[in-house]
Amino acid sequence: MNNDSLARARVIGGGLAGCEAAWQMAERGINVTLHEMRPSQPTEAHITEQLAELVCSNSFRSDNAENNAVGVLHEEMRRAGSLILRSADAHKVPAGGALAVDREGFAGAVESALEAHEKIEIRREEVRELPDADGGPVLVASGPLTSASLGNSILERSGSEALAFFDAIAPVIYKDSIDFDIAWMQSRYDKEGPGGDAAAYINCPLDTAQYEAFIDALISAEYSVSKEWEKDTPYFEGCLPIEVMAERGRETLRYGPLKPVGLTNPRSPEIKSHAIVQLRQDNALGTLYNMVGFQTKMKHGEQKRILSAIPGLENARFARLGGMHRNTFLNSPQILDSALRLKAQPNIRFAGQITGVEGYVESAAIGLLAGRFMAEELTGSEMNPPPPTTAMGALLNHITGGHLSEGTSFQPMNVNFGLFPPLEGKVHKRERKPAMARRALDQLALWLAP
Repeated sequence: MNNDSLARARVIGGGLAGCEAAWQMAERGINVTLHEMRPSQPTEAHITEQLAELVCSNSFRSDNAENNAVGVLHEEMRRAGSLILRSADAHKVPAGGALAVDREGFAGAVESALEAHEKIEIRREEVRELPDADGGPVLVASGPLTSASLGNSILERSGSEALAFFDAIAPVIYKDSIDFDIAWMQSRYDKEGPGGDAAAYINCPLDTAQYEAFIDALISAEYSVSKEWEKDTPYFEGCLPIEVMAERGRETLRYGPLKPVGLTNPRSPEIKSHAIVQLRQDNALGTLYNMVGFQTKMKHGEQKRILSAIPGLENARFARLGGMHRNTFLNSPQILDSALRLKAQPNIRFAGQITGVEGYVESAAIGLLAGRFMAEELTGSEMNPPPPTTAMGALLNHITGGHLSEGTSFQPMNVNFGLFPPLEGKVHKRERKPAMARRALDQLALWLAP
């Protein structure tokens, strides 16, 4: 079949999933129109017009492909020709064992690659409704910030109610406003990561009294007023506001983002800090650092007051304060088939966070798969899903129903080894994760083989 005679595929949404899907199709000879509603239609969280803008953290999390499921997913996507991972690797910044990126450099690389591709047309316009069954192939990757009009159209076509939860954004601080007579640079356990620095994080120590005062301030802080539709919307457990964690118990933060393990204050190495606030590099210049785990719904004035009481941040200047937005996802196991098509209207596919995966890399991975599936369908090739023993296959299996048992509800999920099929035979506990990682990459190689 001549690819030039194929119907032009449309991708709705210029986030990580939409950009990856468009790239995968274009690389297979499919003509693609990528629709992005910004800047004419802004969202609650985006601040630029760039495609693939990172609206929350700048971290893609662990890059360890031997012992961490996220690292395995990174490596699988690299080997599958991912534009998102290629751009992340080109613009990584120091972050210990994590893969973190310079926001603007990363988004600029993705956007430039798409703009330069002869098979891709980018249209800056809002798509307000889904096409009919004869309206040609469409891939919806509109993400958690889908506009109200398109969201209503999705609900009408799917015949199923969407679910929703809150996602939160952490503050970003100018490095030159941090007091390094108090703070110090060190990665947890001095671990060197893909950014090439074993001292990648800024650490601010708290003693017992300072920690207790901080918890008291969080619990008594003023928060942004909730809208009517927010009352019954739950938080996503993987991205809880810091004040919600504090309300769950005074020690919760010390065993979460403020845990003091693997870090030693060089000014008093004999004294163990009661808690430690970490900040991670947010841009290539190293001028901006975001507060790890400090997503929040506090009012802006309260954020400045409470966070400036942290030792080392007394004179902190904020490049961005924290905030919250509603995050919408579909009941995918009920409404999508195994190739991510809408059961009620198979010319429409979904990809990214709206399908019920959580995280930048997971969203892009589902975009990669959806783009490949659509290209294979349009060229008359056999649609070939990755084995469930791979990280990408495990995610696909999760959102298309393989995880469900009777009576359970569908919830957003980061990739983790719990989604992988168990190993055959008896394997020592220490060897299970490396064995699963090796199996995943071996199976991926077979899947990618011509």
